[in-house]
Amino acid sequence: MSIEVLAPGLLTTVQAHGREGFRHLGVGSGGALDPDTHAIANLLVGNAASAATLEIALAGPTLRFEHASRIALCGAAFDADIDGEPLFGWRSATLPAGSVLRIGGCRTGARAWLAVSGGIRVPAVLGSASTDLRGGFGGVEGRALRAGDRLHAEPFTETVERTRIAPWWIDPHALDAQPSSPIRVLPGSDATDPGGGLFEHAWTIAPASDRQGLRLAGTALAVRDAREYMSEPIIPGTVQLPSGGEPIVLLADAQTHGGYPRIGHAIRADRGRLAQLRAGDKVRFAPCTPVEALAAMRERTHTLARIALAIAGRTGVAPPRPSA
Repeated sequence: MSIEVLAPGLLTTVQAHGREGFRHLGVGSGGALDPDTHAIANLLVGNAASAATLEIALAGPTLRFEHASRIALCGAAFDADIDGEPLFGWRSATLPAGSVLRIGGCRTGARAWLAVSGGIRVPAVLGSASTDLRGGFGGVEGRALRAGDRLHAEPFTETVERTRIAPWWIDPHALDAQPSSPIRVLPGSDATDPGGGLFEHAWTIAPASDRQGLRLAGTALAVRDAREYMSEPIIPGTVQLPSGGEPIVLLADAQTHGGYPRIGHAIRADRGRLAQLRAGDKVRFAPCTPVEALAAMRERTHTLARIALAIAGRTGVAPPRPSA
């Protein structure tokens, strides 16, 4: 099955699960910024939870489906339509051959994931189809989509004469019942004031933020030593403090080592909300213990499993085991 990219959107990339086992070689994990929402989109169209999707940021693409397909768009609230018929998020839609999907601007949030039945087919690089924009590999030639690109997925076997949009959907707040609550942070190894400045006030997302990390603007924090440290391992979620005193929260495309002090670590259960922050948004942080972080992750994993079972009950397709 072929999909023609008529317009690419602002930043649309192929993303799947992250690359594991290569950090010692300087290769970051990457992958979908919110793997749980990415998984739900896949489950809605009958894919494995880790199948490759399109990650869409702020303004989406226009795509022509040359063959029948089933799709689902999950994440931020985008204006979208199929040949003029409105498409709402968090539900599946079955399209006949020749359909044009237009995904416009993002009303709230920042990113969504478009799953296509059969998954987006691109060669795996180091075990993943995900696009590494900094490294220039994976996905479609290691870059964002361009007009004229052709994407491929497994053939869709059903006969489809008209667009059919499922009458049921997944509650977008099912994973995060309190989307405006503070991001929980574990104290970092270089934190000199574990209860301090990071938690005292709201921070503004700076325009220079991207898939590598969110730069925070606000009252500068005191830096224990203005010099950079010897580079040490860092991972997605690490909160770094550059010499200017304004923190950086690392996301999926984080580098593998860094010399800035590590003052905290955003817990895994809250990182999906970080993916929905855009320039100008406000965010607050709250301290967290390892026991609380583990409990939050278990709760999120159980919620994702219940969503998978609910989808299976509607579609009659046994759910693949979602990644935690």
